Order: sequence, then structure tokens, then C-alpha cells
Amino acid sequence: MARSPWRRLRGTGPRRSLRSTAKAAKTRTAPQIPLAPADTGPESPAVADLGAAVRAGRRTAEATPALASTRRLRRGGVANVAVMAISAGIVGTLAIPAYAFAPGSNGPQFAESAEARLTKANPQSVEVAEDVIAAPVTTDGLATTTGDEIRAAAEAAAAAEAARQAAEAQMASYAAGYTGPSVSDLLANPPYPSYDLAAVYNVATQYIGTPYVYGGATPAGFDCSGFVMYVFAQFGISLPHSSAGQGAAGSTIAESAAVPGDLVIMSGHDGFYAGGGMILHAPYEGASVRIQPIWTSDYRIVRIGV
Repeated sequence: MARSPWRRLRGTGPRRSLRSTAKAAKTRTAPQIPLAPADTGPESPAVADLGAAVRAGRRTAEATPALASTRRLRRGGVANVAVMAISAGIVGTLAIPAYAFAPGSNGPQFAESAEARLTKANPQSVEVAEDVIAAPVTTDGLATTTGDEIRAAAEAAAAAEAARQAAEAQMASYAAGYTGPSVSDLLANPPYPSYDLAAVYNVATQYIGTPYVYGGATPAGFDCSGFVMYVFAQFGISLPHSSAGQGAAGSTIAESAAVPGDLVIMSGHDGFYAGGGMILHAPYEGASVRIQPIWTSDYRIVRIGV
């Protein structure tokens, strides 16, 4: 069945007209109506035309959803920027130090430190006396033991042990070869019953040249205290075989009052005072009884039998 020409016209005419109207609405803008001072009343024609233009623009916006959406996006972007700016202002306000809110404050106020005041003070001078001597500077040092020193110490220890063994052998031969009276024999029957310091010294000089023997207490060989003990035993005076014990057995006197026959007591050694700053004694291994100057000031004079 053939379509009626009127239906074609009814179906196509209005659609083309609507498309043309929408296209024209997209490009049409609100009319710019100048307003004169006399046309600003509520009933003036200019105000009525302005209201019609606004309504026409609203219909145009409703007819063009894309344009309205674009405007909403623009308004949303502006709103976001505004919110971010306000947030930044709030954060910045909270971060302001307390002194910024103080009435009349011109900024942070800090107290001046003592160090800062000193830097602003006038220069000062210190007077040092001419006789001041700079303190000496010393450094600590670390001593190390070398292999040669270890070997030398071992050799010294070996030599000392050899000397001890030699002294024991000498003492054994000394005891075996001596047949005279011992200290105990002399104390039991002293040959000089009257005690006199000059006589003591004269008896002591009889043994000059007797060899030194460690532990010896007879004319076969003497050590220092054995020599003194053997001489005093001949006067019936018993003394220990020790320099310290012999020093404790008498009384300390002034050196100016010392006479030959008094004892010279040192640390670990003693002998007879020989007058004039001299000593008669049995010195050390390898030497013999002799008189020699006193070599130290660290001694005292002890008189026995007073």
C-alpha cells in the first residue's frame, strides 16, 4: 500500500524543523539589551525583554545538555580550587607559632644568651707574670720486650742459679775444710771476756782478706753478718745471723759519736765502722773482707752493748 504524501510531510517536516531549531539554539546567545536609566522600572519594556531573554537562554540550556554539563564541570573545578585554597589557609593558620597571635607582637622574641652577650662585650686582656713557666708536656710510652731481652733475662736467671749452686758447693767445702771453733764454741768459752769497742775492732781487722762466702760464719769464709757475728761471739755477745737483727740488737747513735767497733747498718748489709767515713766488712761474692769508704748516705750507726 502506497504511503500518503501527507504522511511523509507529517513525518519529515516537523523533524527537520526541530533539528534546525536545536542547531540554531546551540549557536544563539542571549541578546544584549542596553538599559537606559529610564527603563529600569519593574514595568518597563526593557525589563520585560530582559526576562524574556533570560527565559530563552534557560530553554536553550535545557535544549543543550552537553553545554549545561560543561558549565557544571567548570563550576565544579572552580569549587575544587576554592576548597583547596581554603584548606591550605587553615593549615597555614594552625602552623603559625603562638607568638604570631600575641597582641602587638612583631615576630619571635628570644632571650639573649650569655654567649651572645660575651661576643658583644669589649675585648679583655690577661696579664701573665714573667716568671710563669710553661708546664712540661709528657707523653705516655709503651715498652715492649724484645726477643733479645727475653733471652738476656733467661741467661741472667740461669747465671743466678749457677751462682747459687756454686755457693752451696763452696759452703760445703768450707764447712768440711774448717776445723777451728764455731760461733757456739766461742760463746761457750769466749777468749775475750772483757768487752771493749777498740778491742772488737782490732779482732775484726785480723780477718781482712778472708773470702766472702754466702752464709759463712767462720774464718774459712764470711758473709757480712756472719763476719760481725763471729767477732762479737769472741767477746761472749750473741748476735743473730742477720744484718737487720744485728741493727735491732743495739742502739742508734749520732755519726759524730761513732768510733771504730760500732756497726754500720744498711738495708740488707752491715759491717764495722772503721772511722773517717770508712767501713770494714765482707762485701760480696768474689771479694774478701776489706776496708773501704761508705758508698751511700742511707745508713745509721748502731752501738752494741750499751
